[in-house]
Amino acid sequence: MDWPCILSSTPPQAPRLHFADTLYLRAVVFSSIPFLLYFLPVFLLAYTLVPGNWRNAVVLLFSVIFYAWGAPFFIFILVASTITDFYLVRALHRSTTPSGRKGLLLTSLGLNLGLLAYFKYANFFVENVNGLLTAAGLETVGWTTVALPIGISFYTFQTLTYAIDVYRREHAPLERVSDYLLYIMSFPQMIAGPIVRYHEVADQLRERSASAEDKLQGFFRFTLGLAKKVFIANVLGQQADAIFASEAGVPDLPTAWLGAIAYAGQIYYDFAGYSDMAIGLGRMMGFRFPENFNSPYVATSITEFWRRWHITLGRWMRDYLYIPLGGNRVPSAARLYFNLWVVFLLSGLWHGASWNFVIWGAYHGLFLALDRLFLQQWLTRAGRWPAILLTCFLVVVGWVFFRLETFTEAVDYLSVMFGGRWTGLPQASAKFWWTLGISLLGAWAVRLPGGSQLQAYTYERLTYSRRQTAVLLGLSLVTFFFACAVITSQGFNPFIYFRF
Repeated sequence: MDWPCILSSTPPQAPRLHFADTLYLRAVVFSSIPFLLYFLPVFLLAYTLVPGNWRNAVVLLFSVIFYAWGAPFFIFILVASTITDFYLVRALHRSTTPSGRKGLLLTSLGLNLGLLAYFKYANFFVENVNGLLTAAGLETVGWTTVALPIGISFYTFQTLTYAIDVYRREHAPLERVSDYLLYIMSFPQMIAGPIVRYHEVADQLRERSASAEDKLQGFFRFTLGLAKKVFIANVLGQQADAIFASEAGVPDLPTAWLGAIAYAGQIYYDFAGYSDMAIGLGRMMGFRFPENFNSPYVATSITEFWRRWHITLGRWMRDYLYIPLGGNRVPSAARLYFNLWVVFLLSGLWHGASWNFVIWGAYHGLFLALDRLFLQQWLTRAGRWPAILLTCFLVVVGWVFFRLETFTEAVDYLSVMFGGRWTGLPQASAKFWWTLGISLLGAWAVRLPGGSQLQAYTYERLTYSRRQTAVLLGLSLVTFFFACAVITSQGFNPFIYFRF
């Protein structure tokens, strides 16, 4: 995916939403004891025992419970808008006139984008308007802060995908509203992806099966993601949070770099861990969800990084936004770069209602443009590992804008990273240093001897011998129970991408 862009300007900042401002599933989040020891076992038992034609109903029921536990008010809005959208898209499919089909499509898109705009961006819009009014000496607009329902962006992407796929006649709409509710609200992936496009799972919603190997591989994949979250992401996150949240400011250059590197590891293992857990849960039920990560920190350019990072978002942006804008098939280079610029700025804004997210998107867009102009050729000549290290360097710097709330904070932090004092190695626990080392080995494993074979065995193997089955099951169970023990001692720790 070649998406160059240009840097944005730096308008006044708006505060970013914290988890406290979010309707949050505290009780049944994947990495919580209520989910692991109560919700999941009861669900799997019910799903296994009921007749095959009742399994969708079980998934839907537990999905409603999953979401309603933390957001009992928003679940009614979610269900009502989903049902309304189902009938809009069905009418779209049955319409015989181009104008009627287009009108119903726009109505469906307007409904879902309207929900996203209100819940995610209303505060941001009002805060920026009030900033302009204050600068002009005028009275500000009164506003009641809107709580952000978790997963609203992923919910919107799924609904948009359904309407657009049916409009494009890539797949017929679902016949039952309950099946559509299942597609939109299926608890493994409704909160933070992967973004599952309608035509990818349409047939699986009515007919699917899960063999013993599927259940074993799914459980292993789930525990692998749980391990990434609990044993790596949380440890790196504690160090990153301590550095970024220091009231005294970052003391020196090495500490600043350590905080940025720790956060780069945290966000990767946190989000990739969630994706593994979602894919594993789906696999145990017979669903085949798309992969969302492919060792992004071995990328040899920013262009390649975006082919490996949050893959389902990148493909969504390409197929539903970039290509409809004209893609690469445009009459001029100026139009090409404009299309790419729009896509990446929107990609940044999708992550959150903050100018820092827009700047982060523009930052990556700049290096995507440079890749196309000359940088990718230069990196190819430099060799694999120099290219990997430089790409990681660029990505880590960009994460500073993603992590901090305001442009001023990001600039101050970067000024220490590039101009601070060197006072020796930063202070951190032995546990952190060991975890950081393991995280680097894991991130770069595919480029190390035997790494590709290990990756294929872990993610792609479908059949196992009796001995391999026993080893894999034993390893999964040990990982599961050790993770539960650590979670019990650590307490609640949310996934980063749940806020998006």
